[in-house]
Amino acid sequence: MSAFKRRTTAKQPPLPAGTRTCPGSTATIITSTGIPSLDDILGGGLPLSCSLLVLAPDAHSAYGELVVKYFAAQGLACGQRVCVVDPRAETFLSECMWMPGSSAAASVQPGNPATPSPSTAAEDEEDEKASEHDTKIKIAWRYEQMKQFQTTVPAGQATDDYCRTFDLTSRMPDSVIRSARSDGRFLDVSPEENLSAEGPASSCRRVIHRLSEILSQNDTDTDTSLATRVCIPALGSYEWGDLSPQEICYFLHSLRALLRRHPRACASVCLPPHLCQESFGGPGWVQKLGWLTDASITLAAFSSNPSLSAMFSSHHGLVHIHSLPAPHTLLPPSDKFSTLRGLTSSGENNLAFKCMRKRLIFETLHLDVEGGVGERRTTPSASAIALEPGGGHAHDHAHEPSTGGKSSVAAVQVQLEQVEISAAPPPPQQPAVDIPPSTKPAESSFKKAKVKKKVAFTSERPDLYDF
Repeated sequence: MSAFKRRTTAKQPPLPAGTRTCPGSTATIITSTGIPSLDDILGGGLPLSCSLLVLAPDAHSAYGELVVKYFAAQGLACGQRVCVVDPRAETFLSECMWMPGSSAAASVQPGNPATPSPSTAAEDEEDEKASEHDTKIKIAWRYEQMKQFQTTVPAGQATDDYCRTFDLTSRMPDSVIRSARSDGRFLDVSPEENLSAEGPASSCRRVIHRLSEILSQNDTDTDTSLATRVCIPALGSYEWGDLSPQEICYFLHSLRALLRRHPRACASVCLPPHLCQESFGGPGWVQKLGWLTDASITLAAFSSNPSLSAMFSSHHGLVHIHSLPAPHTLLPPSDKFSTLRGLTSSGENNLAFKCMRKRLIFETLHLDVEGGVGERRTTPSASAIALEPGGGHAHDHAHEPSTGGKSSVAAVQVQLEQVEISAAPPPPQQPAVDIPPSTKPAESSFKKAKVKKKVAFTSERPDLYDF
């Protein structure tokens, strides 16, 4: 019997609920943000002990808060602890989306998370397919059997505990919030406690101290290994007091250091719109925020720029990446494993997002088909002008734009100019001489003079490409 034994690694402890190992590093444990396409941009998900900052500078939308709601809903759906830093934490959770078809009376436990019914999930997919435009190519029949070009990553299965499928038309049931509160999986921290007594400058320090107590208490709980999500939907709002740029930097830096000491916690932070602009913190303010967090993205909506809304009608804004998480590696795992960024094939792609009726999707930015319509044009445009063939020598067409038409139609005048060429003078009369038939000139040598026509175009406006 051989004395050699195969060396095996020690038995690894089970991973917390709703987490998995990062494909780029076995020492990194990641969790889902609730949005599959955002998980792909981050390299598979948000690593534990890391923070995510979402900036939404548009004051007329709330896309940044929507990402934090996805983050909180995913935490409760997979049985994790959720700590909401907001004076109206229960109201915030009640406005979060939820899984379609899930029972409102079912309580979500760490070992038995709620699952939507398969029939309802299938109906939701059919509704989304029916709402999309017809993508059948009508130019060449040989292209119809080709696979459709994918602009985003497919959603996971409805029974997958890592990333749930949420519906924006559904709301989180009150029974789920009450069950999470009684089980200790829903915690809230208010930044405005004793605000008048301690002053606005101490709100950041007070919240950091309270979060440190909560995370330390969770680490001592050895019965269950649950991950903790810290959700801050509006850092620096009026409930926090009049915070300065230095205090916001202090809070983000302290939160990042706090998460490093607690490897089973992660955070998602959103700033109000007026704090996401360079005018608040000076030049380089957005870049500083990216340095103070592990992952930082900006959702720049098109609602403030009508020209971009008309140019990209199928999207709602652009996605700018400032920093990506890399807790145990030199390079972010997203550089190698992200499908949407496309660094392994043709360089980083432009990213955009769109908020559909039931989903928030991040995808690659692509131009629409020719003409700016949903499908390629196979018939003449409605604004095309057909010239009727006429037998006259001169035609005057002056098309004036109608009141209901577009103002960009120019009046064009087409004239046919007739130029007559005088015939050659007849030769002088010669006496009649009998000419033999063989010496008579051919009739084809004398041809009738034809009228040459010229076409002149006159436009009231300069040429479109005349710079």
